Amino acid sequence: MHIDIHSHVIPSRIVAAIAAEPARFQARIEGEGAARKVIHDQGYVYPLFAEFHQAEAKLDAMDRKGITISVISPAPPMFYYWADADLALQVAHLVNDGVADMVAAKPDRLRGMATVPMQHPDAAVAELERVVMEHRFKAVEIGTSIEGAQLAEERFRPLLKRASELGVFVFAHPYYVGAKAGLENYYLTNLIGNPLDTTVMLANLMFSGRLDELPGLKLVLAHGGGFAPYQIGRLVHGHKVRSEAHGITKSSPRDLLGRIYFDSLVFEPQALRYLIDLVGADHICVGTDAPFDMADNNPQGTIAAVPGLTAKERQCVCCGTALKLLGEGSGKI
Repeated sequence: MHIDIHSHVIPSRIVAAIAAEPARFQARIEGEGAARKVIHDQGYVYPLFAEFHQAEAKLDAMDRKGITISVISPAPPMFYYWADADLALQVAHLVNDGVADMVAAKPDRLRGMATVPMQHPDAAVAELERVVMEHRFKAVEIGTSIEGAQLAEERFRPLLKRASELGVFVFAHPYYVGAKAGLENYYLTNLIGNPLDTTVMLANLMFSGRLDELPGLKLVLAHGGGFAPYQIGRLVHGHKVRSEAHGITKSSPRDLLGRIYFDSLVFEPQALRYLIDLVGADHICVGTDAPFDMADNNPQGTIAAVPGLTAKERQCVCCGTALKLLGEGSGKI
């Protein structure tokens, strides 16, 4: 069994809404059939693959990759963190109910992950409670930052706390918010910017004491945790020698890192081997990032290429950790 916790959708409900009111949603749908694409007023464009909005197409793609179950999450452009309360909540409802539609169509193969309007904290908590009650979702996807604001800020604590109380795991995923200095060319906004945003988010959560306050939070990081696992020694050293870093939390970043979960999307077998050795296979899940072009289209091959992978480690990465997060099993063989 292979369970993919990083698989994106743009459900039909939100596609239809954008097509009907492009001005309201600040995006439009162009083209026909397989040539359809989404064009956002903010400047980014991507193909509207059938896999984004058709459950059957998602399953066809999963079958090609050997994926048994996918936890489907909204594509990051659907976060709409820039929107006012009315629009943000409308988008969240359309997307989440659309995810639920896809799950209902293929309940044995799909699980749902919600989005919430993070810039409006009270509405975000209410929407999280709604999707857990109505759709039985076990996961929520949030951006690694919210229009430049760090997740460690006090205003986001109620959402994180409520997710912890509800047993919902939080999947933190970066999203495009404009090129930073030095990242304007060569698609570096994604290649470096995305893992950098994840790293900055985690460091802020660590040093601010937010993770100390939320011991039950199940936080899953996309793209193998960005750069954080591979520079954890620097964070640990800084925490020891710099008052700025240990002024609030007394917990070592190394100990806090052991509480975090990660997907496998690092594209380098030796890097995945290191991550397994660092945090344990029971904190790592398969992640593909389907159907974007930065996806891992051969996740079984990725896992098979990890040096010295034991049967127990393979079981954890392929399905055990994900089952534990979803509350569908202990995660053990």
